[in-house]
Amino acid sequence: MGMIVPLSDQEIESRLDALPEWERQGNAISRLVPVRYHAGVALIVHVADISRLTSHHADINLSFDGVRFTITTHDAGGVLTEADFTLAGRIDVIASGHSAAWDVGPIS
Repeated sequence: MGMIVPLSDQEIESRLDALPEWERQGNAISRLVPVRYHAGVALIVHVADISRLTSHHADINLSFDGVRFTITTHDAGGVLTEADFTLAGRIDVIASGHSAAWDVGPIS
């Protein structure tokens, strides 16, 4: 495995400009995907499968208001690297396919 290079603050801000749903939280980036519970479970499984294939993982929290993904490069001591933003972009693509909205109404 090659050397992991942390991104500078300027590089991080530039990459965040391209990922408007994500926000920086210290040495991590985070996004809440607002989906219903069962859609959230499916989203988590899909992201977990991609994460397994790429060997880069997000911290995932399923709650009543959706799924929160938080990403940092743990292998580099918890800093932001290019791999974090690549994974964030993949999560955005996957999330767009799991777009169960809150305003769907009651299930009969």
